[in-house]
Amino acid sequence: MEKKAINPAPLGLSGFALTTWLLSMHNAGMATDAMVPAVLACAFAFGGTAQFVAGLFESAAGNSFGFIAFCGYGAFWWSFGLLVEFFPKGLAYAGWYLLLWGVFSTFMWIATWKKGKALMLVFTALVPTFFLLALGAMLGMPSLGQLGGYLGLVTAALAFYLAAAEVINEAWGRTVLPV
Repeated sequence: MEKKAINPAPLGLSGFALTTWLLSMHNAGMATDAMVPAVLACAFAFGGTAQFVAGLFESAAGNSFGFIAFCGYGAFWWSFGLLVEFFPKGLAYAGWYLLLWGVFSTFMWIATWKKGKALMLVFTALVPTFFLLALGAMLGMPSLGQLGGYLGLVTAALAFYLAAAEVINEAWGRTVLPV
């Protein structure tokens, strides 16, 4: 009997969604700085490491998009955690950091135009999230960052949906949640 390959996408999507949700709550002003340690712990363990592992499995399956997305955003979460925890002086460049992640997300978003609609929606919300956070930091306009936080919650919810759909659809052997 041939062994079925695992689908690493739900792990990567869940790591992205959960960590994005926690940080976005903070960015939206729904949580105080007391939440930062939870965000950082999740950024290193689930957002960073689990996504990177999922990306490596995507590579083994020959999925370039999945490899680049999960390893790329896994590295985002690791770099974010390192920046906040160990290099706080680098936060002066947070706007540029977020802007360039917005650029990365934009070309990944364009690639999703040839993928499923649910994945495209995740990136459709993610791209302006990064640009709003970047502009808020660069222009000294916290309200833009707060708006980016709310849009980050939408991004996370869409990623959670896609992760759930992939797991549930596989478990049921049919489309229960469309993607």
